[in-house]
Amino acid sequence: MAKVTLTVNGRTVSGECEDRMLLVHFIREKLGLTGTHVGCDTTQCGACVIHMDGKSVKSCSILAVQASGSEITTIEGLAANGELHPVQAAFKEHHGLQCGFCTPGMVMTAVDMINRHGGALDEGTVRAELEGNICRCTGYHNIVKAVLSANAEMHAAKQAAE
Repeated sequence: MAKVTLTVNGRTVSGECEDRMLLVHFIREKLGLTGTHVGCDTTQCGACVIHMDGKSVKSCSILAVQASGSEITTIEGLAANGELHPVQAAFKEHHGLQCGFCTPGMVMTAVDMINRHGGALDEGTVRAELEGNICRCTGYHNIVKAVLSANAEMHAAKQAAE
């Protein structure tokens, strides 16, 4: 058994697990944060996307012991003070979800995408960067609209703050 210590959603947590336990299972089973979904275990679907040290990663492709010492943000860590993160709010407003299974991974991917592109996103870029996330329900149109809307809102808020 290995001891894993992480900072998850701003809180330091520790737990023991087998050396071969995937980070997604550690997050769900050891920490009880079930917003991160297990879809395929082969990095194909994107339902398990989290942020590790500020970058989006598929948590089914990383061992928990490899992540020890890292700062992790899950879907549960995005909302603040009872307010949805702008990307979460945009998914709700633009109907960018149906069954909701892919939604946490889509949202986490979108947040990272917006942060990396600094407001310079277009439909083609969003569609290209969402290729690693599979949605079987929506057809992506409303997801793309939600990402672009959140991007505009976050970029405008950032410019106003400067």
